[in-house]
Amino acid sequence: MKHTVPEGVRRSRADKALAAALPGRSRVSVQRAFDAGLVALRGQPVKRSATVRAGDVLEFTFPAVMRPELRAVDLPLSVLFEDEWLLAIDKPAGMVVHPGAGTREDTLVHALLAHCAGSLSGIGGVARPGIVHRLDRETSGAIIVAKTDEVHRDLARQFAARTVVKEYAALVTGVPRLMSGTVRKAIGRNTRQRHKMAVVEEGHGGRAAWTDWAISERYGERAALVACTLHTGRTHQIRVHMASLGHPILGDAAYGWKAAPGGAPKPGRVMLHAGRLSLVHPRTGKTIDLRAPLPADFRAQIKALREG
Repeated sequence: MKHTVPEGVRRSRADKALAAALPGRSRVSVQRAFDAGLVALRGQPVKRSATVRAGDVLEFTFPAVMRPELRAVDLPLSVLFEDEWLLAIDKPAGMVVHPGAGTREDTLVHALLAHCAGSLSGIGGVARPGIVHRLDRETSGAIIVAKTDEVHRDLARQFAARTVVKEYAALVTGVPRLMSGTVRKAIGRNTRQRHKMAVVEEGHGGRAAWTDWAISERYGERAALVACTLHTGRTHQIRVHMASLGHPILGDAAYGWKAAPGGAPKPGRVMLHAGRLSLVHPRTGKTIDLRAPLPADFRAQIKALREG
């Protein structure tokens, strides 16, 4: 296929020019075509960042879409909402969202392939069909899945625009001095332990991160139930931000939690739960307010703290 850069374009990045000409294609698929050497200018493959001008002709094709090699596995799913365009799941703690190194055939993606029978967005690629956002393995709660590419793009736009309401429940060590607060600290990769994140300077390997929090219940001075609202979506954001306040989440040894004699009962996982997602349905335009109730292990931990 060919695309001629229209008149009036003085200079533009090649990938942006081609993506603008193909509104039905995702930006990721356009970038993959460049990376595969399938976009040429004057007979020579060009990079995404190449400069094009009015009259330049880009010749291109797209890589063949491979069918997923993952096996559909019939695993039980707790469905919060479902229609022909999207699906919302109450993910249990311990379930990995998508397959990766060391995972088995028990991820959310394996379950979705069985549940949706091939009706999933392909934008996430072979390993992540339908996956718009993710939750850590040990985090329970609401997660939304796209069934079509169009819906996937709209949901991704809402997450990027920070219009999706994301509320979590967290059991933290100790009790914050204030009843509520805001943490605006950039988060980046921990330079010493690459599997962890850390508070860093924005622009120096860190990206802006914003969390609002408020105490819902306190258990003496040992622990507190905290409601957290995310305005950004950085990896391990709540875990890093609460640890930065000196109140790591119960069970989160990676970010400073330690079992203490006479302290909070030892939990079986990181005590973090995605309790609410609120967003606009891409096709109906109506607001969907998804609520995932606290799971049994979370309720048991609260009960033990109350009786402690």
